[in-house]
Amino acid sequence: MNWEAITFVRVYLTEAEHKLEPLLKRLHDVEKVSGVTVFRGVTGFGSSGVMHTTSLVDLSLDLPVVVEFYDRPEKVDAIMDHLSELVEAGHIIRVQAERNV
Repeated sequence: MNWEAITFVRVYLTEAEHKLEPLLKRLHDVEKVSGVTVFRGVTGFGSSGVMHTTSLVDLSLDLPVVVEFYDRPEKVDAIMDHLSELVEAGHIIRVQAERNV
């Protein structure tokens, strides 16, 4: 089995930020990354300490959302500059990885 180097990126958002659609549009239409998956969390909190969760009394949803994508390291490096326009600092993690080809 052959392996190639990739960079794997995780972006942490909440639904109320309304950044998911613009981010996905950019990754799909402009950057054309190799793959994207979006996860909606049940509960979460970040450095602010604000708990984002769903409850019966809360009529609005502000659940955590994680966007994962990957591509060649040089392509992700170029994308990272553009992500800072859409995503707050401290909400992006990237990891060097390998995928089988």
